[in-house]
Amino acid sequence: MSLALATLIYEWRRYLAAVIALAFSGLLILAQVGMFTGIVKGATATIDRSRADIMILAPKNESLINSGPSGLPRRVQPQIYLNPEVVEVASFNGDGARWNNRPGEGKKAITTYVQVNMVDTREGAVTLPTDYPESVRLALQEPYAVALDRTALARLGVKLGDSAALNNKTVKVRAILDNYPDINQPSVVMSRDTMRLLGMGSRGDRSGPLMVRIKDPSRAEAVRDQLNATSAGAYRAWTRQELSKANEGALMKEQIIGILLGFTLFVGVLIGVGITSQTLRGAILANIKEFASLRALGVSMFSLNLIVIELSFWVGVVGLGATAIFTYLVSLVGKSIGLPMAFPLGWVTTVTILLLSISIVSGLMSLGVLKRSQPADLLR
Repeated sequence: MSLALATLIYEWRRYLAAVIALAFSGLLILAQVGMFTGIVKGATATIDRSRADIMILAPKNESLINSGPSGLPRRVQPQIYLNPEVVEVASFNGDGARWNNRPGEGKKAITTYVQVNMVDTREGAVTLPTDYPESVRLALQEPYAVALDRTALARLGVKLGDSAALNNKTVKVRAILDNYPDINQPSVVMSRDTMRLLGMGSRGDRSGPLMVRIKDPSRAEAVRDQLNATSAGAYRAWTRQELSKANEGALMKEQIIGILLGFTLFVGVLIGVGITSQTLRGAILANIKEFASLRALGVSMFSLNLIVIELSFWVGVVGLGATAIFTYLVSLVGKSIGLPMAFPLGWVTTVTILLLSISIVSGLMSLGVLKRSQPADLLR
């Protein structure tokens, strides 16, 4: 075990403030990233967990987030079947609607707007999410039946079995979903047939984005390229994973979110460097006689500098571990209140590099204290 690591373990109390500062700097950034990314994951969960291997969007769409209409001409759907590897194609139609609950005596009347998503209830349908229980699929086959995420029940003022109105037409809550929260706008899921009965969804000669299932999912990228090559500019094909990443990236490019993340990053660095450097400086001053003893034994100043830098590195590693624990606890709290959180690998890597850099820079800023470690001081 190195001297730096042994020092950190033996005198951990001296370095605790630095570890906590690094942990909260990382948490400050990851919590916001997790929240914003989770919002997208919650809103697009029905697509992300579908059986589709490829998504077909309008040619100018760069994602499903604030990129304009993603609908397509109906003539596109039969064109996709011309590819011999395509097994199933179905449109994913959505709509907005006004929701009115029907409260009992003493209950609060709620009027709000909801996002309406559809699924096909045929067993194994491409639009049917893979994690839907069989009971939910069967329940949605009933005309005018809808399903809600558990976290939306209180917001919409209903419970399982209640009736409500969508655009003044009666629907019944027949199923409860888990892990489909939407913090922006409550989502209501229904079958394609129910959506038609309610007069919602695509109209005229246009349909929603297309979900495509192919024979061999491992060839999704190759089929995507084939479809794009024959599209003649009428549409753009994406793999489902590719579209999911594009949705996350589009959200992070939103101006207000970019400003918030930039400010959070600045504050996190400021807090991390300020507290960590001062903590390391104080800890080195407290051990100045030990460093003077090492110099008296012939240890060079260069070697002492390396010990301090290594010590700051280990402080950063422990701070990363604390960040992981705190972030996990915050994600559990968010999940319990219906706030979805997700942490993209790119951002996790960025925060890891950032915290280690803060720690090492703080160590470099503390090296000046070692000049006070004069062997002659041991005689005083």
